[in-house]
Amino acid sequence: MGAALAHRRRLAVIVTIMMPILGRPHHPAVSVALWVGNQIDTKTLGRYVAAQLLGAVVGALLIKGLFPASMARITSLGTPSMSGAMGLFDGIVLEALFTFFLVSAVYGTVVSPQAQRVGGFAVGLTVLVCALGGGALTGAVMNPARDVGPALVSWDWHTQAVYWIGPLIGAAAGGALWKYLRCRGAPQDLT
Repeated sequence: MGAALAHRRRLAVIVTIMMPILGRPHHPAVSVALWVGNQIDTKTLGRYVAAQLLGAVVGALLIKGLFPASMARITSLGTPSMSGAMGLFDGIVLEALFTFFLVSAVYGTVVSPQAQRVGGFAVGLTVLVCALGGGALTGAVMNPARDVGPALVSWDWHTQAVYWIGPLIGAAAGGALWKYLRCRGAPQDLT
């Protein structure tokens, strides 16, 4: 619980501080959601995803270089893993659901021009809720780069399908929903 709270608060602060500077998605699932929702073009999507995957690999290499080899082997450099109680399909569904919620938070509080300036808090809180609800089951990764970087460097490829298929389905569904809602002309003011 303490680790989940600390990580999510850190994420909320980083998103809030860096949003005006970077203004870009920080992982492939959110990038795909923005592409599905026509917020970025295909070329931009490719550049973002390549940079995000490269960043994940560099991060895993740094961890491998900073920690003793025995610790890197035991932890697979942080490669996520699923609970033994979860099947492949169950893991994919949970990761898709978590990513859908994350994408909805991003669209509703960061992308929407009507959004209040609470994007970092809302995104961090969404990740916290997903981590508390499913962290013990799938790790609540919601980010293919978060899995592929450590997996590549540690050469531990178990459950890759869960962390790619689930988040990409959830991201596509979230992006499509927000695109549909914008096309329908959702009300500007609900008060």
